[in-house]
Amino acid sequence: MPIRKNLSANLRRLVSSHASVAAVCRGLPMNRSQFERYLQGKSVPNQATAKLICDYFRVGEDELYRAPPVPETAPPALMPIHQTLYENMVRGPAPAIAGGTYFTYFAVPDRPDLVMRSVTFVRREAELVTFRRVTRWAEGHRQGGARALGWHYGVAISRLNWIYFAGINRRQTGEPSIMAVQWAPFSEPVLVGNAYVLTQAGPACVKVIMRQEVGRISLRQAMRMSGVVSLDDPHLDQLVASLVREG
Repeated sequence: MPIRKNLSANLRRLVSSHASVAAVCRGLPMNRSQFERYLQGKSVPNQATAKLICDYFRVGEDELYRAPPVPETAPPALMPIHQTLYENMVRGPAPAIAGGTYFTYFAVPDRPDLVMRSVTFVRREAELVTFRRVTRWAEGHRQGGARALGWHYGVAISRLNWIYFAGINRRQTGEPSIMAVQWAPFSEPVLVGNAYVLTQAGPACVKVIMRQEVGRISLRQAMRMSGVVSLDDPHLDQLVASLVREG
């Protein structure tokens, strides 16, 4: 680095510990415009002026002209772990699923004659897909299935042709859940896969099926339909019943 640049950098460092450039000029004493030329690296003081500056700042002449230390490069700041996790979760591609109301059917452990029917509300905002899944017990039933009451909120993401629904139950249990489903090769649109949910016996991996409700249905109607359902129920979606029986 040229001597003028060294002088400029060192003077700026020394001045930074004082009240102002004007205060330094008054203390030297020295004409402000003359001192500014040194600060800007436009001129180098003669020996007498250099000694005046060194005496004022209490430094040796070699310190005035030597190359300033190279500042250490600070490591890049790391994002908070929750932000990193969230950004990795929601990065594209967006899952191939339309917004709307879906009935989600969970197999009930040790009860092959039953399914737990939940209602899932899927919402799309550009590339971000979120969901809310509501699960409750039908009156008179307490067998297996996802523990009531279930109000899972989360995000849906796509990886390797699978759609993952990752959420947290906002009810008292607060357990996480994850579903991995993909479009089945049928003429009727249906998502099939597996889910990791909380049952009365503890966490369990169960088969899951999702079907979109294409008709007009209110939240109250959907809630009334959620709960444990027999596979022999004539009102149950027959494609769902067939897939559950096939295992």
